[in-house]
Amino acid sequence: MLGTLYLAGAAVLWGLVHSILAANTVKAAARRFFGPVADRIYRFSYNLFALASFFPLALMLYTFPDRPVYAIPEPWVYLTMLVQGAAFYALLAGVMQTGLFEFAGLTQLSRLDRQAAPQLVTDGLYAHVRHPLYTAGLILIWLNAEMTINRLVLWAFLTLYLLIGAWFEERKLLKEFGAVYAEYQARTPMFLPRLHLARSRS
Repeated sequence: MLGTLYLAGAAVLWGLVHSILAANTVKAAARRFFGPVADRIYRFSYNLFALASFFPLALMLYTFPDRPVYAIPEPWVYLTMLVQGAAFYALLAGVMQTGLFEFAGLTQLSRLDRQAAPQLVTDGLYAHVRHPLYTAGLILIWLNAEMTINRLVLWAFLTLYLLIGAWFEERKLLKEFGAVYAEYQARTPMFLPRLHLARSRS
């Protein structure tokens, strides 16, 4: 369908623009152009632009012609809703753990000095997976009760975008924290927590 192709193209464009804006070279250019104030406004401006620019994608998703792919029947749909609820809770918990205002960019916006040194969070949810927000987000979108062609296309793109984004984020964190992050990588899975099965005692 033509609408699905438009949606796919818009999603690719959205991902490219946001990947470019998230690059350290672009942040450095903003710092050179705007001075120290760039460290205060960049995160908030990036988040605001990300939300505003995602609105056309959401509009396309729900207004373009679409076709159903499958629907999860009862009682299994209640199980998926339960897992989605847990994922939503984990998403909120992860954001709160890293700092809600920090995540939104409001903390940086209110600072009078330059941006504070980044802190590596490795406890709580981050002790089980390195990217709990990505894991929770993927669970939320893929466990929808109903799947359509347009959703399948957009969800597939968002999944690819998050996986590629996580890979680049890993490189950035390794550069920032060096051996500390390398050791954290070695002991903590990227997306899926390890299952620790209790050993039977003789």
